[in-house]
Amino acid sequence: MRAVVQRVDGASVVVTDESGSETVGEIVGEGLCVLVGVAHEDTPEQAERLARKLWSLRILEGEKSCSDVNAPLLVISQFTLYGDARKGRRPTWNAAAPGPVAEPLVDEVVARLRELGARVETGRFGASMRVSLTNQGPFTVILDL
Repeated sequence: MRAVVQRVDGASVVVTDESGSETVGEIVGEGLCVLVGVAHEDTPEQAERLARKLWSLRILEGEKSCSDVNAPLLVISQFTLYGDARKGRRPTWNAAAPGPVAEPLVDEVVARLRELGARVETGRFGASMRVSLTNQGPFTVILDL
């Protein structure tokens, strides 16, 4: 699993479809915006490890973690994290797991975070989403598990 973690001062995700636009996830104030990518070989155990890492990662103001200050997380699935553009001009997505594999694992990360006591907002799997955030710092970390 791969995650791009940004320390934010507010973030939201909006889904637009035939019926209009809807904010499906939003956090206000300090927290983390997390883009999660899943590869073919990823497991529920890795999803659990990622959740624990996100909850305890000390990247908030004053080297605090979300668990220290009860900060919220916005978790959004993002298969493009496994895009490979080393050859040519068009990325390939071969390393990204297909939806039936990836969606349950992203859901597992969210469920495990909630079990740990986190307030978690999410995007909508497979939807065209517009993510807005204020990156605080800026501070961005890439986690590969």
